[in-house]
Amino acid sequence: MSKPKYKRILLKLTGEAMSGEAGFGVNFEVLEDIALQIKEVHDLGIEVGLVIGGGNIFRGSTAAEAGMDRVTADYMGMLATVINGMALQDALERNGVVTRMLTSIDMRQIAEPFVRRRAVRHLEKNRVVIFAAGTGNPYFTTDTTAALRAVEIGADVVLKATKVDGIYSHDPKKVDNAEKYHTLTYLDIIKMDLKVMDTTAITLCRDNEIPIIVFNLMKPGNIKKVLMDSSIGTMVCN
Repeated sequence: MSKPKYKRILLKLTGEAMSGEAGFGVNFEVLEDIALQIKEVHDLGIEVGLVIGGGNIFRGSTAAEAGMDRVTADYMGMLATVINGMALQDALERNGVVTRMLTSIDMRQIAEPFVRRRAVRHLEKNRVVIFAAGTGNPYFTTDTTAALRAVEIGADVVLKATKVDGIYSHDPKKVDNAEKYHTLTYLDIIKMDLKVMDTTAITLCRDNEIPIIVFNLMKPGNIKKVLMDSSIGTMVCN
């Protein structure tokens, strides 16, 4: 049996992944499947950090476009990520995975405040660590949060979970002959404006030489497969 290529990973989940086909709220069957996939990876001895978006509950940028104060909207979006984090934490612990949730906004009744050394120590103790509430600052996306936390904890790779099996030249759901890329450089992503992650996140990963793998979360067992098989998804690196 082949061994995992990475010891410590940062898994980035979109909020929409939590909602399944509905596109809103939390689908508990999907939540259970995600939790079991994470458990499967965790059982291999891989240290797992998680960042979850909140778009299935509230999207700050959309609210800002509708006229809401951007700072207020972004803080509401951060709170949405905490709700998703709590839901995933519960699903993981029901499946026997010890977790800790760390938030960038102080809310000690439900989570620990984010402290880098504490996060690393939890990982070393074989706990899955969920990073919620974004960076704690408005105007920054959860993609940027994922890249930042990956750098801070010394992750070997960022796994960007999506609903498609990699990065394409065009939206494969709209363009039949869209080209799938097996590997790309960070600069390719920026130059081609592929919108896989925002520029700040891409730059953080590039400057700290952390590869990004974009893959399809919806395929059963794909989190484990992407760690074992280099042909799964699209690799972004130098």
